Amino acid sequence: MKLLGISGSLRAASFNTALLKAAQELSPPDVHIEVFGLHDLPLFNQDVEDQGDPPAVQAWKTAVRAADGLLFACPEYNNGITGVLKNAIDWASRGDPAPLTGQIACMIGASPGMTGSARGQDHLRLILRRTQTHVAPLSEVLVFQAHTKIIDGELTDERTRAFMGKHLAAFVEAVSAYRR
Repeated sequence: MKLLGISGSLRAASFNTALLKAAQELSPPDVHIEVFGLHDLPLFNQDVEDQGDPPAVQAWKTAVRAADGLLFACPEYNNGITGVLKNAIDWASRGDPAPLTGQIACMIGASPGMTGSARGQDHLRLILRRTQTHVAPLSEVLVFQAHTKIIDGELTDERTRAFMGKHLAAFVEAVSAYRR
């Protein structure tokens, strides 16, 4: 099974990108998680789209279409998702059919605050509903006080690692059921 990992952060030392790295380590053996970086996506502009998707957008849409499921690592900025994540969703919500339409997704997230990324994940869930992306009804992975659990880009907290492993296994089951 191929999952596409998407970090909503561009920061080199991103807690959420570190969660995706941990997900790669903790996923079931028959699952491959490819992490797609959003660094090269231009800002969505319908004038640009009307002239044809730029190469970075084509690569993004191809990766979304090729994935069996999407794993969003969702930071929380000002009680919502990041601009870079919203921009990526805007690009992938376009086309006939749009790459996000009919996809299945789940969320994980980390934040130095006390709520992990709960509000950001709620915001993402609303946006994905509008794109006709099915969000698997799983428990949430909310890594609060991430600076104490992610050290030098590694998820070191064993309880969080164990929970992440269970979350990924449940998502793999949900993807398999959804694809049948």
